[in-house]
Amino acid sequence: MKNQIQSDEIITLAAPYAVNSGGGALVGSLFGVAAKTLANGETGAFVTRGVFDLVKAASQAWTVGVKIYWDNVAKNCTTVSASNTLIGVALVAVGSGAGETIGRVRLGLVA
Repeated sequence: MKNQIQSDEIITLAAPYAVNSGGGALVGSLFGVAAKTLANGETGAFVTRGVFDLVKAASQAWTVGVKIYWDNVAKNCTTVSASNTLIGVALVAVGSGAGETIGRVRLGLVA
């Protein structure tokens, strides 16, 4: 097909801030996981769909299927919708202990 520019699963964007490989970033309303470490403003690949282990708010317990949002101030995943961007759903239950800072998220469209 002549008019397809690229697949929407991996897209090329300028990093809105420095982001490590595997870290999340929000570009406007578009969320992706950096495929490599990028400096602020550096152009690189971001994955917008799939399953990822991402940094979460340590004070929150997640249940399977709960909606997950990106907190662009704290630069982590949260279950709090206010002022945050919906990015997917939790695939694994995780506790709220101080050491429980990683959550498994399925990125993509959520009803």
